[in-house]
Order: sequence, then structure tokens, then C-alpha cells
Amino acid sequence: MKVVLQRVSEAKVTVENEVVGKIGAGLMLLVGIGQEDTEQDLVWMADKLAGLRIFEDDAGKMNLSIEDVKGAILSVSQFTLYGDCRKGKRPNFMAAAKPEIAQASYEQFNERLRAKGLQVETGTFGAMMDVSLVNDGPVTLILDSRNS
Repeated sequence: MKVVLQRVSEAKVTVENEVVGKIGAGLMLLVGIGQEDTEQDLVWMADKLAGLRIFEDDAGKMNLSIEDVKGAILSVSQFTLYGDCRKGKRPNFMAAAKPEIAQASYEQFNERLRAKGLQVETGTFGAMMDVSLVNDGPVTLILDSRNS
């Protein structure tokens, strides 16, 4: 499982000119589910994201988590994180999970975050989405459960 995380002051997802997910301060997540991902990957990623200390404390140090600051999460499914560009000029997405498996895993992942008391907004799985955000910091991290 791969996640590109951005600390944001605001973010939203629009599908066919309709806002389907919107947050203020918090985390914008681009979430990729791989063919080999298991429930263990989902658990690890949800725990890592909930506890990752990337928000500033009163001293200006990254010492607070999304749980600590009571921030929100905007989670967007992103199979292209599994694009392999090593050969040719067109990405190969063979390592991405099949849509029906990816959707179930993505929804389970979001529910795990909600079970931690976090507000989680989402895009629309499989839709063409317009994502806009204001990156705070900027802070951008890449997490991969295979490197856990």
C-alpha cells in the first residue's frame, strides 16, 4: 500500500463539477492499493498516519499528530501510484490491485481511520476527479507499507 501524504490548510475533490469531499486543516492522502496488499498493510498504514507527528507544536517543531490537532483527512483513491515507468513510455499498472479488490480495501482503510475518531472525507472511487489543495509547509511524504 502506498500513500502520498500532504499536510494541508484546505483541500477538496470535485467530480463532474460537484464537490464530493472537502476539509480544512489536516491531511490530503493519495491512496494506492497494490495486488499484494493485505489487511496487515491497511492496519499498519492507518496506525502510521494517525500517529505521524507532522504538525507543529507551540515551539514550532513537528511534534503533533493528526489526532492531536483534531484535523481532518481527505482520502483519494489513486491507482496510478503503482505505475511502473521503467520500460517504454507508457506506465504499466500491473502491480495495482484490481478495482473491486482495491475499492474494498480503500473503504476498509478509511473506516480504520474513522474508527480512530478521525474525520475522513473521500473522493469517488474510480471517477475522474479534480483535486485541489493548499499544501501547508509545504509538507509532503511518501509512505509504503512494504517498507514498514
